[in-house]
Amino acid sequence: MKKRKMLIDGLQYCNWSKEIFEDMNASGITAVHVTICYHENFPETIKNIIFWRRCFEKYSDLIIPGDNVSDIIRAHDEGRTAIILGFQNCSAIEDDIGLIEIFHKLGVRFMQLSYNNQSLLCAGCYEETDAGLTRMGREVIREMNRLGMIIDMSHSGERSTLQAIQTSERPIAISHANPYEWHPAQRNKSNAVLKELSEAGGMIGFSIYPHHMHQGSKCTLDDFCGMIAKTVDLMGVDRIGFGSDLCQNQPDSIVEWMRVGRWSYDKADFLRQNDQATFPKQPPWFQTNRDFHNILRGLRDIGFSETEVNKISGENWLNFFRETFNDQ
Repeated sequence: MKKRKMLIDGLQYCNWSKEIFEDMNASGITAVHVTICYHENFPETIKNIIFWRRCFEKYSDLIIPGDNVSDIIRAHDEGRTAIILGFQNCSAIEDDIGLIEIFHKLGVRFMQLSYNNQSLLCAGCYEETDAGLTRMGREVIREMNRLGMIIDMSHSGERSTLQAIQTSERPIAISHANPYEWHPAQRNKSNAVLKELSEAGGMIGFSIYPHHMHQGSKCTLDDFCGMIAKTVDLMGVDRIGFGSDLCQNQPDSIVEWMRVGRWSYDKADFLRQNDQATFPKQPPWFQTNRDFHNILRGLRDIGFSETEVNKISGENWLNFFRETFNDQ
């Protein structure tokens, strides 16, 4: 059997099914970080973990839990996909720092400190004022460092993100975003953040969600790969990877939960004002999990060597996990 490329996606939120697991297998995806919390509280997040436990039993020929580096390597060698559980918000720990260890024992390996809004830990990227890390935020970073859980600042404000990089004793991640200079979405990251992230040994996963891309759904593969090449000039080739933010087969109804959760009564007006009432159309070169080969080809076409393509496709994420996970 031909040896598979190490292919790791730093974030997805798909409508999970056997079809999608088969797509990942057909594409040769080694590991995927999956979202199990946007606005869920503790009991709701536990239900999402139970869902994944059942999936691991039912589809054991396709997926395995990705609790450590050894699991990811085993998935690669056996032709399966390791599923790494993560939070896009800190709502699941409520106001109890002790729940972080509980979730870690249940397989959670990523947690964002905020999701767009101010949290108990730091500011979100859509807040007018970013006061940086809160006192609890600094304690949570310390606890996540102790446990080997990855600090993710994808949806957090700039000051909060810079402080997280500076405070954490381990490298942190921006699992899914793009350079603000390429596309000025509030969710994207400044060169100052990207440079400091790289210097601290952190990782960014490039997003293929149209709201984060130049020209949105009309973004070309050449434009996307050119952005990656330019980011290499800033960060180097060892600190970048994919974080597609793919929402394959999700119904438009889920957008309301993602964007608004339970924090506003005026949900329809908020979604309308932000042009986020539906999922944007994916670019033609990346529709499903079967399309990663298009991006790898695009990187080769603009001049990346095979060694560099291998790093970007998954080796960089794997090396990052070696630095951040306790259990190897």
